[in-house]
Amino acid sequence: MKPSSDIVIENVTVRIRDASSLGYRAEATPGVRLGGAGGAMCESAHVPSDLSPQSLSEEDRRLVAAWAADCAERVLPLFEAEAPDDDRARDAIARARAFSRGELSAAEQIRRRFVAGRAAHSATSPAGAAAARAAAQAAGVAHMGAHALGAAAYAAKAVALTAEDGQDAHAASAELEWQLERMSAEAASALGRLPPVGEDSSGPLGSGLLASGDLGAHIRRVQGALRSPR
Repeated sequence: MKPSSDIVIENVTVRIRDASSLGYRAEATPGVRLGGAGGAMCESAHVPSDLSPQSLSEEDRRLVAAWAADCAERVLPLFEAEAPDDDRARDAIARARAFSRGELSAAEQIRRRFVAGRAAHSATSPAGAAAARAAAQAAGVAHMGAHALGAAAYAAKAVALTAEDGQDAHAASAELEWQLERMSAEAASALGRLPPVGEDSSGPLGSGLLASGDLGAHIRRVQGALRSPR
């Protein structure tokens, strides 16, 4: 697809992988207009939230949105140091916090959930791009609670990418430990209801970006901790 193209697809189901920010397949409803630059998933596409175990209830999504915002905000300086005039990632985190406080409806947040992912293209390093994608994942929690784990994973990846040679695994582990310590018991209970990464195809924890490589390893580490007594 050319970066500037718009395509109207009628009476079909289309699966699109968002390679730049949210990292999951989504189903387009008949007749929706699909468009997007830089590999980002179209804003009209969706996974039916009422059918996916990765969605969580709106109450739970508001709980975990605050934690996701905490994770993303920790690495936000990595992005802003490279793109000081780009406020999309910061705005996404602020909106995730507003959603967690009940100041934004799910619909209001969902309409803008891909904006921060596009900001990753403003970064000049893989760490900066990962930080922007952490913010995008936090913004996506209003749509599906599983994105909270994506925010944590991208944040840990961003930290690992800034570590000295041979210290990346230690840096990621330390960041994940901070995230787990920051997680409230209520958020942990909500996130514990999500399916294991890679085992359910109805959302971002399916066989896409979040189930692969370092991101998948980080999420497995968090989910393993959630299954253990706290």
